[in-house]
Amino acid sequence: MKVLHTVREVVEWRTKNIDPRTHKSGFVPTMGCLHEGHLTLMRAAKRENDFAIASIFVNPSQFAPTEDLDKYPRTLDDDIKLLEAEGVDVCFAPNAREMYPQGIPLQVEEQRGPFVTVLGVSEQLEGRTRPNFFRGVATVVTKLLNIVAPTRAYFGQKDFQQFTVLQVMARELFMNTELRMMPIVRDDAGLALSSRNRYLCGETLGRARSIYKGLSAAAALLEQADASGAERTALLERVHAHWAPYENSGEFKVDYVSIADAATLQELEPRVSRDRDVVISCAVYVTDAEHPATVVRLIDNILVHAVRSSN
Repeated sequence: MKVLHTVREVVEWRTKNIDPRTHKSGFVPTMGCLHEGHLTLMRAAKRENDFAIASIFVNPSQFAPTEDLDKYPRTLDDDIKLLEAEGVDVCFAPNAREMYPQGIPLQVEEQRGPFVTVLGVSEQLEGRTRPNFFRGVATVVTKLLNIVAPTRAYFGQKDFQQFTVLQVMARELFMNTELRMMPIVRDDAGLALSSRNRYLCGETLGRARSIYKGLSAAAALLEQADASGAERTALLERVHAHWAPYENSGEFKVDYVSIADAATLQELEPRVSRDRDVVISCAVYVTDAEHPATVVRLIDNILVHAVRSSN
C-alpha cells in the first residue's frame, strides 16, 4: 500500500494507475482511529471496485473552538497496518496545511478560502449542537472528492445526517461520484461501533447498549403499525422506557431524539405515517461510571422503510 501525503502525489498516482474509462475506484474518507466499522467500508470499496483508496485526516474545520481538536485520538501507524491488511491500495494522509493552504483557525470568522454549506439539512439535530460541523464536513469531503476523483465513496449509516448532507451536496453540485451508505456495524448487544466507545468503561458500555434498545423498541412499534403509522408520542415513550433508569440517575443526558422524514430530516408529528422512509435518531451524553468527569456523546439511528403500495 502506498501512503501519500500531498495532493500532487495523489493526483499523479491516480493519473498513472486509474483509467476512468475502464477502472472503478472506491474511496473511504476517515479521521483515523479505525475500527471494524471503518474496515467494513474498506471491504466494500475493495469488493466493488478495481482500486480502494482511504484517507486519514483529522479535519479542523469541523471542530468548534470549544472542542479540543488536540485531544482527538491519532493512531496513524496502527491505522496504516489495518489498511494494509485489508488490501487498500492507497492511503492519503495529508496535514492541515495541505488541505487548507490559507490555514484553518477554529474561529469561523477568522477562516479564509472556500467553504461549502448545505442549507436545509445541516441546521437541525447535530447542527443545533455543533453549528458549523457540517460546513466543515461538506468542505473537506468536497476537497477529497476533487483530489481522489473516485467512482464511489463509502460512508456509514451511523452518521445518517452527515450522509444526507453529503448526498444533497453531491447531487446539487453535480459531482461525478456515487455516494454509498453502508449499514451500521454493531457489537453483539447492538451498540454502534464508534471511536468514542474507547473512552467508556465496560460497565458504562453495557448501559450504553440500551440506546439501541430504545430506538429498536420505537422502530418495532412503527413497523407493526398499519399504513397510517403510529403516534409520535407513543414512539418516544418506547424509547424513553429503556433509557429511564439512566436518565433518572443522571448517567444519560439526552441531547435529542428525532423521528424524521429520512429524505428531508423534517420532524414528523403528531403522527408518523408509513408512506415514507423514517429515521429514528438520537444523541445521548453518557457519563462514565469509573471516571465521572468523562462524558461521551454517542449517536445512533434506525431507518424504517416505507410501506410500498402493491398497486
